[in-house]
Amino acid sequence: MNFDSANAITISTAVREGKVSAVEVTKAALARIATQNHLFNCFTTITAETTLTDAALIDREIAQGNHPGVLAGVPFAVKNLFDIAGLTTLAGSKINAVNPEATQDATVVAKLKQAGAVLVGALNMDEYAYGFVTENSHYGATHNPHDLQRVAGGSSGGSAAAVAAGLVPLTLGSDTNGSIRVPAALCGVFGFKPTYGRLSRAGVALFSSSFDHVGPFARSVQDIAMVFDVLQGEDDRDPICTKRPPELCLPQLKQDISDIRIAIAADYFTKGAEPAALAAVQKVADAIEVTQYVIIPEAHRARAAAFVITASEGANLHLDKLRSRPEDFDPATRDRFLAGALIPSSWYLQAQRFRRWYRDRVREVFQNVDIILAPTTPISAPLIGQQTMILDGEEILVRPHLGLFTQPLSFIGLPVLSVPIQRPNALPLGVQLIAAPYNEALILRVAAALEAKGIVSAPVILNAFNSEAV
Repeated sequence: MNFDSANAITISTAVREGKVSAVEVTKAALARIATQNHLFNCFTTITAETTLTDAALIDREIAQGNHPGVLAGVPFAVKNLFDIAGLTTLAGSKINAVNPEATQDATVVAKLKQAGAVLVGALNMDEYAYGFVTENSHYGATHNPHDLQRVAGGSSGGSAAAVAAGLVPLTLGSDTNGSIRVPAALCGVFGFKPTYGRLSRAGVALFSSSFDHVGPFARSVQDIAMVFDVLQGEDDRDPICTKRPPELCLPQLKQDISDIRIAIAADYFTKGAEPAALAAVQKVADAIEVTQYVIIPEAHRARAAAFVITASEGANLHLDKLRSRPEDFDPATRDRFLAGALIPSSWYLQAQRFRRWYRDRVREVFQNVDIILAPTTPISAPLIGQQTMILDGEEILVRPHLGLFTQPLSFIGLPVLSVPIQRPNALPLGVQLIAAPYNEALILRVAAALEAKGIVSAPVILNAFNSEAV
C-alpha cells in the first residue's frame, strides 16, 4: 500500500482486515514527516513515542478480536491550539510556550483516538488563529506543497499543507473567519466547517468565541464525512455544543442529488476575484447543471461586522498579555489586537444587532435554495511575504482580503465545505458549498457527486515542488 496517497478509509479498512498493521502505517507516517516536514514546516511537535504506543494498542485490539474503531490505524495531526494531553497548547504563540502541559485531550481529539485514529503531532498556525497566511514569526512560515515559495493559507496552514503533502491523511483545524476554508483552497484539499456549535470546542484555544468552529481536512469527501460522523455529539464541557442528535452523513453520500436545489452566489461573490476563481465556480455549476443565481443581501456589511466582532472579542481574551508582554506577540497579531481593544462598545453592539438581522435575511434565501456555490478565495496562493495584490484594478492588502468570501458565511455560523479545483500547470483554487444550519449532509452529498464526476479532487503533491525554495 502506498501510504503517501492512501485515504483514511483505505488505511482503516486495511488495518482492520489485517493486511497491514497500525504500527507499520504509523512508522511510515513518521518517516515521511521526518524526511519531508523541513520542506513545508507543517509540524511544531511530533509525538513519536506516544504515537507508536497508541498504534501498538490498536494492533493488540485487533489481535484479540475486538473492533478497534472505524479509523483504526489512521495517522492524524491537529492544529496546535487543540489540547493534547502531555503537551503545552501553543496556539501559535511564544507566550503560551511557558504554560503547563494539557492534562487531557480536546474532546474532538479524544473522539478521533477512540475511533482508532493515531495522533502523530501538532501543526503550525497563525498566532492565536489571527491570520490567513500561517507566516508565524515564532515558528516560521508553512510552505504550500504546490509551490514552496507560496503561503499555505491560514490560520490552519499546517493542517492543510500536511494533508496536501501526504504527511497524514487527516487533520483538524479551526475556522473563525475562514481559517479552514482558505488554506484548504490554497493547498488544494477538502476543508469542512460544520454549523456553529455542531462540534465540541472543549479543549480548544479560542480566538473569538461567538465565531469559532472546528473541523477536518482530508483528501476525499468520504474521509470528511467519516470524520464528521465520528466527531458529532453533545458535550457538557462546551456550553455552545448542540444537543441535536448526530446525523450520519457517510451512508448518504451516494444518494442522487437531483432533489437538491443549488444556486450560484451572485453580486458580492462575483466581485473582487480573479477570473480563475469565478471560473472554478462555473466549472462546478456546469458539472451539476446549475443555472440559478441568488443574492445573499448585505454580504459586504456582514464582513465588516465580522471584523468588528472578532477583533473586539479576540483582543479581550489577550488584554493582560498585551499589557504585560507586548514584545512577545507576533507584531502583526499584536497590532490587530491593539486595534481591536480600541473598538467602541457601541460598534460591537451595533455589529451584533446587524448580525441578527443578517441571519434572518439569509434564512429567507434558504427557503428557495438548499446549496449555494461561491469562490473560497479571490486568488490562488500568494507568495510568502507578499503584502499586496491587484484585484479589479485596485491594490489591496493580501492578509485581510483572503477571507473576502469566507467571512460573511462564518459570521452566522453556516456549514460550508471548500472543495478543491485542480488546474493543469496552475495553483489550485477552492469553491465553497454553503447550506443552511445543520444541513451538512446535503453539502457532502453534492461534494461526493462532484468528486465522482472528477470535478473536485485532492491528489497528494509529491514532486511538484522545488526543494531549493526553502
